[in-house]
Amino acid sequence: MKAKSAVGKEGANFKISRKGRYKLIWMRYKRNKLAMLGLIVLAAMLLAILTAPLYLDYNRAITQNISAAFTGPGQDGYLFGTDQFGRDLLARVIYGGRISLGAGLATVAISFVGGVILGGVSGYFGGKIDNIIMRICDMLMAIPGTMLAMAIVAALGAGLDKLLISLAIVTIPGNARTVRAAIMNLRNAEFIEAARCYGTRNARIIFVHLLPNILGPLIVTTFMSLGTIILCIASMGYLGIGVQAPTPEWGSIISENQSNIRYFPYLGTIPGLFIMISVLSLSFIGDGLRDALDPKMKN
Repeated sequence: MKAKSAVGKEGANFKISRKGRYKLIWMRYKRNKLAMLGLIVLAAMLLAILTAPLYLDYNRAITQNISAAFTGPGQDGYLFGTDQFGRDLLARVIYGGRISLGAGLATVAISFVGGVILGGVSGYFGGKIDNIIMRICDMLMAIPGTMLAMAIVAALGAGLDKLLISLAIVTIPGNARTVRAAIMNLRNAEFIEAARCYGTRNARIIFVHLLPNILGPLIVTTFMSLGTIILCIASMGYLGIGVQAPTPEWGSIISENQSNIRYFPYLGTIPGLFIMISVLSLSFIGDGLRDALDPKMKN
């Protein structure tokens, strides 16, 4: 009975210490005003985009109404105005955010899982496996990310699924290298040697014992790369090799109206501001997480 109570106390203390750690990270994060601003702005954008069907009809984003073309912002019930085809710019920007932010988050999730698997296997086992995986990553990283993504989309064809595949291929090597470097620093640690002595399987050592200890730098790298991914999606949409019309996307909105921006600046300014704000918010969040997760930071 005493042994059980001791184990129960140890488990409770572990839960308390873990909660205290998360609380400490949150306290550090809150002290960074720019990071909090980025979090609030990004949360507001995601809320507006995800709840769009509740207050905005999607048909306003794709249905042409030539008689209402080039209506200025705030006129005739159009908050952001209309484009050359009379489509509501507010609806196009909001629903376009679903592509830009949604595809960015999906790409980050795919690259996170792929980077953890490849980097974990490479860093833990080393040898020939490490050489093969890292040389492939080196070849992919030798090409500028946007150019590589464009080449893959051009080869596979246009479409959201092709876009996700191309961006995942571009971002996985960087995450794999981050995970590999962190695991190589820990794979010979005492707690890993103890786990091996108890006969723990390699997969469990990687994903249960090693991965939780490297989540800090991996989360920071992931958030910092999300802004770059959004810019890449917008660039590909602007060049016409991303999501195809009439589906709205921030980069394609600017591309469709580039000949009219000189006379109607709001057609390029408004979607451009949304791209800028989302990227800045993610950069602020990444900086805040980097400082909050740094064990050298003072409480």
